[in-house]
Amino acid sequence: MLETVLRLLTFRITRDELLNLTRKHFIAGLIGTWLVGIGRYWDDAGASLLQHTGLGSVIYIFLLSLFIWLIVKPLRVDNWHYGTVLTFISLTSFPAIFYAIPVEQFTPLATANRINVWFLAIVAAWRLGLLFYFLRVFTWLGVNYIITITLMPICLIISTLTVLNLQRAVFDIMGGLRNATPHDGAYAVLVALTVVSAVLTLPLLLVYCVAIIRRSEQRKKEKQYVEP
Repeated sequence: MLETVLRLLTFRITRDELLNLTRKHFIAGLIGTWLVGIGRYWDDAGASLLQHTGLGSVIYIFLLSLFIWLIVKPLRVDNWHYGTVLTFISLTSFPAIFYAIPVEQFTPLATANRINVWFLAIVAAWRLGLLFYFLRVFTWLGVNYIITITLMPICLIISTLTVLNLQRAVFDIMGGLRNATPHDGAYAVLVALTVVSAVLTLPLLLVYCVAIIRRSEQRKKEKQYVEP
């Protein structure tokens, strides 16, 4: 099982291996998500009870997996199951162990914020890369559609939370930056992500709608070709 997880985290897992992920893999990912969630907020006095107990992170992977499963479902991908997506998402939680490093305990606040921003960038890029790889290997869709599906969840989440003015929730989802203030580098990253997400959301939705239509037409042609 460890070998499979390492292959997943290093972009080497195959579609057959993804189809053969078991309940043991999911349990390992669930435990990892829970522990990483606890580590992320263990020294954050402003965190909620759900965050301190790691339950917030556990709930999050269930919701994110459902979101991704629903987005891909209309594209009629063979063997597309919620359990597979959930297991994969749970296993991608391990890189977030970087967030558990309490850099603010042994560095000045400004330095800690810069380090946390770098942790945010590394883990976010890693996870997005894993999601892109997963979708490319599993769905066999075109690259343009895979890029759209990869970016849609994060853009929609950030845009929605921005509309609701839940700035702290945006930080929590993106990586749990500690001691963030309106004047540090982390806030600048949030603003940049918000602007980019707002700009990309509508084009992504348009491309997604086109993908659904084209995929439906493609599947109809394939069905007609198979039928005698």
